Order: sequence, then C-alpha cells, then structure tokens
Amino acid sequence: MPKLSLAAMSKLMKDSGAQRVSDSAKKKLREILESKAIEITNEAIKFAKYRGRSTVQAEDIEKALR
Repeated sequence: MPKLSLAAMSKLMKDSGAQRVSDSAKKKLREILESKAIEITNEAIKFAKYRGRSTVQAEDIEKALR
C-alpha cells in the first residue's frame, strides 16, 4: 500500500509549474519517489549502524545521498 498520497504528488508537480497533472503521472511519481526513499533509507541505516546507532539521523540521510 502506498505511503505517499496522490494529492501530495499533485501539489509537488503543480508547485513545480505543471498546470494539469494526470492520475497516471501522479501514480508514477509516487512509485518512483517511494522506491528512491526506500533505497536512501537502506543506505542511511547502514551509516547509522556503522556509527553504533539504531536511530537514523539527518546526517545519515545526507551521506546516503552522496
């Protein structure tokens, strides 16, 4: 079950300049963003564990993006 709402996808796209957004575009963006978020989180967890922490912090996310 998706975690991000279609309304949030629509808002992101419209805030970026899209005048209209199809449901299929919202669904595809949601799919891609959720997949990417999982990848980033998995990398961030590795950094946190390496530092001996069970809590993922902002710095772990930043390192995961590099």
